[in-house]
Amino acid sequence: MNDAPGESTGDGRPAPDGARGAAPTHWVIVNGQRREVPAGGSAHDLVVALGLVGRPLAVEVDGRVVPRARLADCMLGPESVIEIVTLVGGG
Repeated sequence: MNDAPGESTGDGRPAPDGARGAAPTHWVIVNGQRREVPAGGSAHDLVVALGLVGRPLAVEVDGRVVPRARLADCMLGPESVIEIVTLVGGG
């Protein structure tokens, strides 16, 4: 699969612009790592994609804590910075 000129992020990954018929995406930062997510997605969608549904966690988006009940209402924009902290039991 070859990227057309101008369709690369400069680090070898294709630009998240929905090229080649795929759904539109953009990049966000999750716990310090760049991640491509569907455009128009919510913090809840990200929690689902990460397999964290039902686990105790705290989510912060762009410096603001998002209550679990509001995750679906918190839309992620391009370059949103998300921190997710999960609780681990044990002793």
